[in-house]
Amino acid sequence: MSKIASKPIQIPESIKFMINENLINIEGPMGKLSFEKHSNITVDVKDGFAQVKTEDADCIPLSGTTRALLANMVHGVTSNWVKKLKMIGVGYRAKADLKNLELTVGFSHPVVYPVPEGLKIETPTQTEIVITGVDKQKVGQAAAEIRAYRPPEPYKGKGIRYEDEEVIKKEAKKK
Repeated sequence: MSKIASKPIQIPESIKFMINENLINIEGPMGKLSFEKHSNITVDVKDGFAQVKTEDADCIPLSGTTRALLANMVHGVTSNWVKKLKMIGVGYRAKADLKNLELTVGFSHPVVYPVPEGLKIETPTQTEIVITGVDKQKVGQAAAEIRAYRPPEPYKGKGIRYEDEEVIKKEAKKK
């Protein structure tokens, strides 16, 4: 048995956890998500806890992955996933509306990033970007795509980086 899969998932009372054969639907105050599990993996729900199990030895790693995905879904519909980005550089700024995020990051033109469905992108200040959503994968993917427009460079540290990211600066070339 997988160490991760053996841990039960706590399901708060505000969440509807429905299982129809291989399709799992989770609905909470922040939204709803669905997941299709492998047929050799079983999910039992009792007394506010969900337990992931498998009898097939080939599916033991998959049972741990399934448990982690379900736990992330429960967290997402309970309280949204959040990724924060910050922009460092002279003239670097961001402006968000409901459909697009407009980035000025040193190109001759502004970069327009369309906001994916199910996500909310805010700019509390001109140099901060906050991405929130129910689906952890979508939030992380959107943050990675925005960061890819201008990743931090190693000499001055300019670029778009995650809030908790440490950029190790290189020493400049000596004469």
